[in-house]
Amino acid sequence: MSEVAGIRVGIAGTGWMAATHTEALRRLGVEVAGVAGRSPDRAREVADRLGLATAYDSVEALVADDSLAAVHVTSPNDVHATQAAAALRAGRHVVCEKPLGVSVEETAALVDLAAATGLVNAVCFNLRFSPHNHNAAGMVREGSLGEPRYVSGGYHQDWLLLETDWNWRLVAERQGRLRAVADIGSHWIDLVCFVTGRRVVEVLADLHTFVPERNHPVGEVGTFAGHGVAADVERVREPMSSDDAAGILLRFEGGLRGLCSVSQVSAGRKNRLSWELNGSQRSLAWVSEEPEYLWIGHRGRPNELANKDPGLMTDLGAAVTGYPAGHVEGYPDTFRGLFAAVYADIAAGKPSPEPAYPTFADGHDIALVCQAVADSARSQAWTPVRRSEP
Repeated sequence: MSEVAGIRVGIAGTGWMAATHTEALRRLGVEVAGVAGRSPDRAREVADRLGLATAYDSVEALVADDSLAAVHVTSPNDVHATQAAAALRAGRHVVCEKPLGVSVEETAALVDLAAATGLVNAVCFNLRFSPHNHNAAGMVREGSLGEPRYVSGGYHQDWLLLETDWNWRLVAERQGRLRAVADIGSHWIDLVCFVTGRRVVEVLADLHTFVPERNHPVGEVGTFAGHGVAADVERVREPMSSDDAAGILLRFEGGLRGLCSVSQVSAGRKNRLSWELNGSQRSLAWVSEEPEYLWIGHRGRPNELANKDPGLMTDLGAAVTGYPAGHVEGYPDTFRGLFAAVYADIAAGKPSPEPAYPTFADGHDIALVCQAVADSARSQAWTPVRRSEP
């Protein structure tokens, strides 16, 4: 029997990410007991659609359920911190969607609270768990690239290209200071920090708002659901100030340099994350839309395109590979890989000394980088990531 069999969890939030978490947890054998949303009716609707037994009247009722070992927070950003804190105080392990909070004060408080409780805590930087990203991290750690020198790439989408596109992420009070950078740029930053093993120490950022006004539908619109909103729905015009796109120069620990492009207004790019890491001996590159392949660049011999094959990967990469070579692993599998690592610790009852997944501390560190990005864009100057080192 699986070590996670019998573990019961609840999900706070009723959007598409709640369904994504539910599907991945079921694949591991974790029992998803129920869901809580912005209203009992919404919770019932989603519970019925996902085949869940319980629709909680509130998030408070969910975290108070002593049959639950863990709570997954998949709600809008502005309630992540309060819901995660409530779950921790109730004795539940917590898996929280990113960002961990909308301010560094919130994220710092959560790191302290999680440490005080001794409970498992994780942030859903799931793209680490595409097998070749772990494989690349293993290659860097083994020294096969030589000294990492330069990392570049970006994260581009098009779902907010038009002025009629709308989502709660466009509301600053719910999303936070940054939008595109915090929403998808945070994934890129976390991923390259994981692959390189280096933290960002300083940034120079330029933020862009290309759609200055948007037609806001009266009523809630789900993420990536803009094309499904009826043309005749009532709308109001709203000015926009959040970042549609950004260009960021980055300085990392150890002298590594970086360049990141972020956009949610790039026509034709549905969900494309790319990175290229140049070392003193060879290079690596990966693209999320072609996750089975890792490009390996050489100076004195032909380049390689390595397919995903656990028998030929580093130990780190093979450990998170769920299927044999030739069997494609995509976006949903990254959640399965992340949750497998998290629930190994939940089954043990506490975090391992060196968790194999991004923790609240990682979520706080990315929040600090995002704060530096916002400060840099405002001052138009290089800005340090202000950490309080022990």
